[in-house]
Amino acid sequence: MIPLDFTGKVALVTGVGDNESFAWFIAKSLQAAGAKVALACHPRVMGIVESFLTRDADRESRLLPDGTEFKPVKVLPCNAEYDTMDDVPAEVKSDRRYAKFAEYSIKGTVDAIAAEFGGIDVLIHSVAFGREVTKPLIDTSRKAYHEAMGISAYSLTSMVRAAAPHMANRPGGASVVGLTYVAGERVVPHYGGGMATCKAALQIDAKQLAWFVGDKNIRVNLISAGPYASRAARAINKDFDKLIDHAAEHSPLRRPIGPQEVADSTVFLCSPLASAVTGQILYVDCGYNVMGT
Repeated sequence: MIPLDFTGKVALVTGVGDNESFAWFIAKSLQAAGAKVALACHPRVMGIVESFLTRDADRESRLLPDGTEFKPVKVLPCNAEYDTMDDVPAEVKSDRRYAKFAEYSIKGTVDAIAAEFGGIDVLIHSVAFGREVTKPLIDTSRKAYHEAMGISAYSLTSMVRAAAPHMANRPGGASVVGLTYVAGERVVPHYGGGMATCKAALQIDAKQLAWFVGDKNIRVNLISAGPYASRAARAINKDFDKLIDHAAEHSPLRRPIGPQEVADSTVFLCSPLASAVTGQILYVDCGYNVMGT
């Protein structure tokens, strides 16, 4: 067995909103492998995430394989809609949900982690938002479409731009991993609000970014995960379980995926075992993407 040792590595995991998400499982797995894990959460869910990290009722969700608990070294607010604080409108800055935070831009968050821990080795992009995701594309407004694209797709470019100076030429190289979905390549009718287009954009952006930061020994890859009934997914579609059942029935492995499988694959992509892998989409979907139905 080849061990994966992330001792001394610093990982910034963005987009954690609860203790069922892919980002939560990825963060736990990175810590289990030895990394110092910092979380970047939307300002409006900071309190929720902090409660999951402390409440006795959620202790089981924090457990790592060795029986210890998941304890990030830092939890910072980050709104992926804003590259710097100069981009934040006055009405947002004065909103009571934001006013208590002095900094929550992408660059500010990335710079803060790098300054405190001396750099960044792993960056996880698990950010997606579509205000009209429950609407079919044909009924999606221009405003919602543009908002979804900025937060869900462009934010990867913004994060990599901000993080690249802090990830350049780290010992063993550095790794960026984002999360995508097969709807970026095939029609998934319920995945509306422009979100499928966001995933398509995210996929080509990741390939381009792999080129632009490759000379700094930074790798950029995506995980295309199969359908999983997270809280966010259930909010999109009340019949989401039917999609999971369909994928399970038509996948070569004839079963649904689990979040830990996505986390394990992400850790692999961040490890020396994937040192020559960049610009790729790794499908963690029990093979569903190869099927015609």
